[in-house]
Amino acid sequence: MRTALVLLLMLAAGAAIGSLLPQIPNTPERAGRYLMDHQVLGELFYRAGFFDVYGSWWFVLLTTLLFVSLGACLIPRTRALARAARHRPVHARELDGFPHRAVVAVDRPPEVVAAAAERMLRRRRFRVARDGVAVAAEKGTLREAGSLLFHWAFVLLLAGVIVGKGTGFSGYAVVTEGETWVDAMPNYDGRIRTGRYFAGGFTGTELELLDFTATYRPSGVPIDFVSRLRVSDRDGEPLGTVDVRVNHPATIEGLRVFQSGFGWAPVVTAELDGRRVWSSPIQMRRDPVREGVPESAMPWRGAIKLTVPEPDVMVTLELWPDYRAFAAAQLTGRPVPMLVAFDPYIRFSVYEGTILDPARATIAPMGLTLVDRGELRAAGTSSISVPRVGELRLTFPELRRYSELLISRDVGIPLVLAAAILVLVGLLPALSVSRRKVWVRADPGPDGSNVTVAGFALQRKDAFVDEFSRIVSSLDGAAAPAGRRAEHVGTS
Repeated sequence: MRTALVLLLMLAAGAAIGSLLPQIPNTPERAGRYLMDHQVLGELFYRAGFFDVYGSWWFVLLTTLLFVSLGACLIPRTRALARAARHRPVHARELDGFPHRAVVAVDRPPEVVAAAAERMLRRRRFRVARDGVAVAAEKGTLREAGSLLFHWAFVLLLAGVIVGKGTGFSGYAVVTEGETWVDAMPNYDGRIRTGRYFAGGFTGTELELLDFTATYRPSGVPIDFVSRLRVSDRDGEPLGTVDVRVNHPATIEGLRVFQSGFGWAPVVTAELDGRRVWSSPIQMRRDPVREGVPESAMPWRGAIKLTVPEPDVMVTLELWPDYRAFAAAQLTGRPVPMLVAFDPYIRFSVYEGTILDPARATIAPMGLTLVDRGELRAAGTSSISVPRVGELRLTFPELRRYSELLISRDVGIPLVLAAAILVLVGLLPALSVSRRKVWVRADPGPDGSNVTVAGFALQRKDAFVDEFSRIVSSLDGAAAPAGRRAEHVGTS
């Protein structure tokens, strides 16, 4: 068991490293930045596997050795407990050397005294074995059973974590109101982490965001965020609707769906010389928080990238969901939280050139030339002439919300839950029960029997002193005839 404790401490140290250093499977960009900022240490940590602790060879080796060590310790103990449960309590040849001993004189025959002692100890829930005038009893085997249950549950807990994390995945899905998202690898947009042994078994479940609701207190403190989803299976058969809110995930087709974030998604239409080249909601990202400005007062940004014309055209958008906040910022410079949509307003800039990164996530116009700027109001239209491209016409018909959901699949959760329950169940007897043994032997005496009682406790020895006295007193009452108490002739 000492070896297992050392291995467990080493695993804990490895987990601490994984918490302190960025991990490539979770945040590859942060890990890359650390490597660039700390070239010497970063290279050393990379070679040691510190940027992928849970997938490194040494962490897997420590986990394997921990399982082997626990098995080597628990299997012999379990077999010994099974043998002890099958065998009767062992009789002691000599009773003089035990720490607790008492001699009682009873004017009853030894066989009667032994039978009375057997009945009394059984009432006290001892396991009893009688051999003529000698009685052996023991109690507290449940302590060892609880200890073994606790340690086997810990093994089950480790197995559940390894199976769940090794064969499952977790990723982020961004769904706009009125649109449907399907559980498939491409739809996570690279924001997914799969286990080392993940076999790619996506469910194909369809999630349609019917609406997203955010409620706040008058002070601006959030109360609740709720995504109402319509669920269909991979064949398109409806499965009903569910609500996903903070701290109240939904379980759908083996997937756990958590509310992670939300944002605004203005629907913008772009036309070039009357030909529609873009019509889709744009999932905006909020500006980083500045000192002294609440997060809800920051505007949202996004971009439209048009690679059909020659040269490319990029439109960057700055959304103010509540125009009153924009007006207050322009007139007074005072930030105003934007908790609801009110006369939404968009400022935009048009660039032309060669778009180096067509991904939606990047909104910086790197290497592009500014053409013009403009603005859009709700249900409004704006036109700008782009040289060598034509007339660009933008419309802003509506403003929607989007919801960011954390999707995970972990088949080890039932094992972890069962292990956690078993750990608590095993702890109760392991901490509250003590093992103790008692022997009673009745020898013929001048007026009946001289009864010797001996015993000892392996744990909670102070409490056993009182229990032993009660056992002796109970034996006096059980063995003495009515109307006459037995007499103690010697204790030690």
